Amino acid sequence: MKRATLAVLFPVVAFFSAATIAQEQTVSPIVQQTYWPTHGWRSSTPEAQGMDSEKLALAFDYVRLHQIPVHSLLIVRNGYVVLDAYFIPFQAGQVHDAASVTKSVTSTLIGIAIAEHKLSSVQQPVLSLFPERKFDNHDNRKDRITIEHLLSMTSGLDCHVDHGEITLREMMQSTDWVQFMLDRPIVAEPGSKFEYCSGGMHLLSGIISQTTGSSALEFARRELFQPLGIEDVIWPSDPQGVSRGWGDLHLRPRDMAKIGYLWLSQGRWESRQIVPTDWMRAATQEHSHPNFGSGEYGYGFWVYPERNLRQYEALGRGGQRINVTPARNIIVVFTGGEFEPGDIGKFIGDSIKSNPRLPENQAGATRLAAAVSAAARPPEVPATPISKVISGRKYIVETNPLGLKSFSLTFSGQAEAVAHLESADGRVEERPLGLDGIPRLSPGGRFGLSVALQGWWESNSTFVFDYDEVANINSCRFRLTFVHDNVGIELTEKTGLVDTMFQGKLAGN
Repeated sequence: MKRATLAVLFPVVAFFSAATIAQEQTVSPIVQQTYWPTHGWRSSTPEAQGMDSEKLALAFDYVRLHQIPVHSLLIVRNGYVVLDAYFIPFQAGQVHDAASVTKSVTSTLIGIAIAEHKLSSVQQPVLSLFPERKFDNHDNRKDRITIEHLLSMTSGLDCHVDHGEITLREMMQSTDWVQFMLDRPIVAEPGSKFEYCSGGMHLLSGIISQTTGSSALEFARRELFQPLGIEDVIWPSDPQGVSRGWGDLHLRPRDMAKIGYLWLSQGRWESRQIVPTDWMRAATQEHSHPNFGSGEYGYGFWVYPERNLRQYEALGRGGQRINVTPARNIIVVFTGGEFEPGDIGKFIGDSIKSNPRLPENQAGATRLAAAVSAAARPPEVPATPISKVISGRKYIVETNPLGLKSFSLTFSGQAEAVAHLESADGRVEERPLGLDGIPRLSPGGRFGLSVALQGWWESNSTFVFDYDEVANINSCRFRLTFVHDNVGIELTEKTGLVDTMFQGKLAGN
């Protein structure tokens, strides 16, 4: 398996350009809320919110030219949606895996639990919250681990992010994930060292379950999602029913923006203070210092104190992001399948001209609307020649990281094929596969979400196809080279989780 790099897990490109930051001196005061988007966002032209449509349209040119795998882009300024774009095969209205954006939501829930006196403070010792459990590798330093240490990723527990978050994978292979993390050896004094630790965030979810009597999902539905009008949510749990505190929360991009708007509003929503203002202020200040990238870490948030424009964001693998820039009164939400949002963010930064409205730009608005529409449509790609030599033949494959046991490809024309995939655990998938440059969506993937497949002949003997989970982020590319009754398989996952080679042979040989 390919080692997941820090660059893959934590993109660090500045969101707004230096030129844009330099303009901050001329920006007017922030516009106050005129409504709350509980029951739906109101839309506006970019110019009405001081943004340039032409500059935003350039971002779509960049995406097309560089084939950036962005899935959605949503911009809210002054409380109004100025851009809401979806890129095929991801579609409007679908939920999307937010990946480690989830950590910022877990942090927010801890703030709510403290406000409701389910927890006393961030200084509460972690072990004291699990009085019925016994712990391995116990020493006095473990007694000093607090909620704050988990939030700021300075617990001192033996937790490693390298090799594809190896500690997280080991935790998920255990029978009791919370116990696994409580049993970890401690290797540093709590508070002394930052170590990115998804398992620590899962412990926080366990603390929510322990102190509220509800899973983080149930607690969030009641205290966070329902007040914001968020209904369509997927958040899987561990074997004990503890929601995955570090990731895998699935939300619609528009609902991700609602959460960003709550943060921008310092925890207030309509007439209710959902999250304490003091908590939001503390959570988005620096508390620890990663030894990579340009950001600092708060309580589950990435913060950038060195920038002239104060920014903080929830950030996840593959390009998931909720970026909040209070001085600009702007929230930007990205979802994608492994890209660097900062590459597109520079176009957004350049588009911000002022807080007061700009004169309407009909030509720019028309160009932007056309770009948004084109992003959602299949590209016009000529039909690709195919070969029927291997059509319908079943191949048995060697043990591999995906657990694929066998496959067959059936070609019935130039536009579409059918992939038949069997897994070692007995799962069978039969999915349409586009050959004309248009991914074919089919239902029934992980968490009930759709999967998109497309493929092409790279040479007379090599067929390539992408198995894209779209809203679940992961996208695998299979390069199949057929030689007589054998097949060589190169498998890569675009976010860096898998990079391997294995063999297969015709069934019955």
